[in-house]
Amino acid sequence: MADPRGFITTPRQVAERRPVKERIHDWKEVYPGTPGRALLPIISEQAGRCMDCGIPFCHTGCPLVNLIPEWNDLVWRRDWDEALERLHATNNFPEFTGRLCPAPCETACVVGINRDPVTIKNVEVAIIDKAWDERRVKPQPPEWHTGKTVAVVGSGPAGLAAAQQLTRAGHTVAVFERAEEAGGLLRFGIPEFKMEKAVLDRRIRQMRDEGTNFRNGVNVGVDVTGPQLKERYDVVVLAIGSTVGRDLPVPGRELNGIHQAMEYLPQSNRVSRGQQVPDQITAKGKHVVIIGGGDTGADCLGTAIRQGAASITQLEIMPTPPEERPGHQPWPTYPMIYRVASAHEEGGERMYSVSTSEFTGDENGNVASLKLSEVYFEGGKLNTVEGTEKEIPAELVLLAMGFTGPERSGVVEQLGVALDERGNVARDNDYATNVPGVFVCGDAGRGQSLIVWAIAEGRACASGVDKFLSGSTKLPKPIPPTARQMMV
Repeated sequence: MADPRGFITTPRQVAERRPVKERIHDWKEVYPGTPGRALLPIISEQAGRCMDCGIPFCHTGCPLVNLIPEWNDLVWRRDWDEALERLHATNNFPEFTGRLCPAPCETACVVGINRDPVTIKNVEVAIIDKAWDERRVKPQPPEWHTGKTVAVVGSGPAGLAAAQQLTRAGHTVAVFERAEEAGGLLRFGIPEFKMEKAVLDRRIRQMRDEGTNFRNGVNVGVDVTGPQLKERYDVVVLAIGSTVGRDLPVPGRELNGIHQAMEYLPQSNRVSRGQQVPDQITAKGKHVVIIGGGDTGADCLGTAIRQGAASITQLEIMPTPPEERPGHQPWPTYPMIYRVASAHEEGGERMYSVSTSEFTGDENGNVASLKLSEVYFEGGKLNTVEGTEKEIPAELVLLAMGFTGPERSGVVEQLGVALDERGNVARDNDYATNVPGVFVCGDAGRGQSLIVWAIAEGRACASGVDKFLSGSTKLPKPIPPTARQMMV
């Protein structure tokens, strides 16, 4: 192990963010430089807090089964090259997860049973950011080509992970993306202040250098049909995400100014990078209400603050989470506790146990306010607290209540793949659908989930595809889709 007494003698430290008054006036990452650089002076000591447990429960918290004790020990010993190799052995894109993953590995850390857990996420991003700074991340083109072809539909983290694994296995891979640039939600959903797009761009350059082809601006299902893809390629991988936003069908929903979060965030991301967006949805000078208290809601919050909203209120139907791990969510499970994202530090009001009953508008058909009431759950039923209804101003309403599944029209219908009881694309343990030669990974098959799950599924799907094409495979398969469903 690293430092035998590190978890006792060294207090946990995390990367410090830039001052709120500074960062809300720009779109740069909230950390000075990068999160990896922000903690680099003390990262060795933080890695030394790892106990190198006989049974490393951090592995159970991580769908990628990252080799956390190994690279913690290597960082403590300052063996950065070997630490990078161990990190990349299980994760194609640690700079993404090190910024965006909620770190279920840390809540499963053995040190965290009775003291602060190891800052695994910060160590991870420090390894990879330092490697990029020192130009130690190199393309890994295949030594030979199989002659087999694969079309990956969707360029989010699942599609990118599947594509990189299959390219390195020697297959000819084309990634189809309907937007003008690759990256999916990494590019158009995640704001710059959480991950600057230069971080994504350098990975895509690496993938191009390895031989992966990108077909941006091609809407599969419209510009090219599913059957046409299936005819041209030996395998089609659907990594189209879960993009159908959950709606709120209450009176007044038809008013102008009520939008899904994924109508709002992509426009802001384009503008923050210097593009022109006609009739942009903007929060400037408006009373903004965000319905939904998850990560997407926090992204909307930080974006609205930077756009100059007059006020921001974030609504959540669930009760306020506890500060500490509740008894019915014991270690090493991922607990539902009160968390403060960088955007929550910057402003806005959070309201819990409330439900919207109606939107009201002005004479021009624009939303002006919403009515809400306090609610509580009892016996699995949502109940309204009588006498608690009130009206708050709302000139821009953003629906950030999650997603219900992949889009059914287009390539899903054209290929005739079966859906499961939740409306996701059904698949077996090799990620194969009911249509021979068609596979699915990521949110399209699993349902809305975390970026770490998307990368794990992309890697595992690549293993199934390689076995289908070659008869056997050496590609790792982190986890089958039917296992560990109770995890985050």
